Amino acid sequence: MRVVFIEDVEGVALGGEIKEVKNGFARNYLIPKNLAAPATHNNLQRIHKLTKDAAISRTYRLDEMKNLAETLDGTEIRIEMRAGSNNRLYGSVTGTMVADALVEETGIGIERRLVRLDDPIREVGTYEVPLRLYTDVNALIKVTVYATGTDPFEMVAEENEESNEEKLSPEGDSGSNPEDTSNSDIVEEVSAPSANHVESDSTEAESGEDSQE
Repeated sequence: MRVVFIEDVEGVALGGEIKEVKNGFARNYLIPKNLAAPATHNNLQRIHKLTKDAAISRTYRLDEMKNLAETLDGTEIRIEMRAGSNNRLYGSVTGTMVADALVEETGIGIERRLVRLDDPIREVGTYEVPLRLYTDVNALIKVTVYATGTDPFEMVAEENEESNEEKLSPEGDSGSNPEDTSNSDIVEEVSAPSANHVESDSTEAESGEDSQE
């Protein structure tokens, strides 16, 4: 079906554009949500106004999403899951679950597709999950997945403690001592000429004995 877009549809078209789309997509999604209209003669006559209105709507939407990104950025949410002794989950945490937990935590609802979780979470732990709210507008939230019956705050504290210990641990092999190597080199350099000197003295002594005979 050929439609004219009334508003921007991310990844599909901008408001005012005319495009051919699948019939089901147009009838079941675009037209009911007033995102597009059939490309009839009357609607095509309205393209200039539709393009102008879409640009105004785009600016408003961009400002709205920037404010939302500032609000959500750094938000921490917790999701309780059943897990085994090896910290593996019985199931997984999906983008939909993250979006639902975000609503419960903040009261702000976002579409599941805005949660950029490439793979479902399958182990307990703390994860940074990006949100793509609009074109070039992103936020980063922290998702703590903890096992049923455990304290998520204790788990986060243990993770922080382990992270700090790793940062403080010395790098490299603690048994190696660069000073030992340098001293060894010095000893070898000194001992070599000393041995040559003893050998020279011994040769001179033998030569003297031969001459006396």
